[in-house]
Amino acid sequence: MSARLFWKQQFPLLLVHLLSMAALACFLALNGNNRDSILLILLTWAGVAGGWMVRSYLLRKHQLDALLSLSESLRETYLIGEIMQAPTRADDQVYYQILKRAGRSMLEQISAIQRERGEYREYIEQWIHEVKTPIAASKLLCENHPSPASPALLSALEAIDRYTEQALYYARSEHTEKDYFIRELRLFDAVHQSIGQNKYLLLQNGVTLQVHETEDTIFSDEKWLCFILNQLISNAVKYRRDPPVLTFRAVRNQDTLTLSLQDNGIGIDARDLPRIFDKGFTGQNGRRSAPNATGLGLYLCKRLCDKLDIGLQAQSSPAGTTLSLTFRINDFIHGVQGPL
Repeated sequence: MSARLFWKQQFPLLLVHLLSMAALACFLALNGNNRDSILLILLTWAGVAGGWMVRSYLLRKHQLDALLSLSESLRETYLIGEIMQAPTRADDQVYYQILKRAGRSMLEQISAIQRERGEYREYIEQWIHEVKTPIAASKLLCENHPSPASPALLSALEAIDRYTEQALYYARSEHTEKDYFIRELRLFDAVHQSIGQNKYLLLQNGVTLQVHETEDTIFSDEKWLCFILNQLISNAVKYRRDPPVLTFRAVRNQDTLTLSLQDNGIGIDARDLPRIFDKGFTGQNGRRSAPNATGLGLYLCKRLCDKLDIGLQAQSSPAGTTLSLTFRINDFIHGVQGPL
């Protein structure tokens, strides 16, 4: 609480005290009281009134500073009315009741919004699961009844499937802990699975794959990892330079394993590189080479990597872009599993 503002607000009271003291001094003087007696009475009045006002200021400042500190320690500040101590002053009790009503109203609105978001997310997930059936059926029809248009149709169906997966994982990205299943898996099994899921996209665009395979294993969720790899592969193809080449390589350090996806595409402008994981950001090359890009792919990858404790870094030059996934290696788990 500001001392200057407090004393400014107390100015009318101070003025009343001064006028009352002046009136009392005049009255005492007219009744024949000597100057020393009048001065003693006025000093006593000033001391009592000043001491009371200073005490009021200090007590009020302590109460308000404690309330401010309590509000700053809360994650949901609107709950301050539920945990603060009930005031004793009449005017403070009015504000206290207003705070409690505002907090209850906020809680009701938040509950309603969360309920609506949950229902919408459930609808999106259900719709995506249902639409996957006709997508899979269309793929089977194209594969079983090949025609000159089949490769293009299969590539388009892969893109539709990829966009539906992106919508599904975006809907689930707030609550990944309810959906993922961590287990030990061979890293390049996930790489090959992702390549297979994008085979028509890679074939149609004539992408040359260079896979430097290792036998390293990691602990992660295979489904979520494949989604991340799918997004990185589709980005590499989207911003390709002919003839396109995509290289997968894994490097193991002391306690980490880094999988790098290197392309020979158009690269990322140095000014855009720090922002490529921002939601909706496409950059200069994205607007020029892929005007329909949404800027959600790398944003989702970064968000999911943070949830799964996977490091995601990007390096780029005019010769291409390298995106690296860094996994932690838990030697304790390997040590326990070894003898078993």
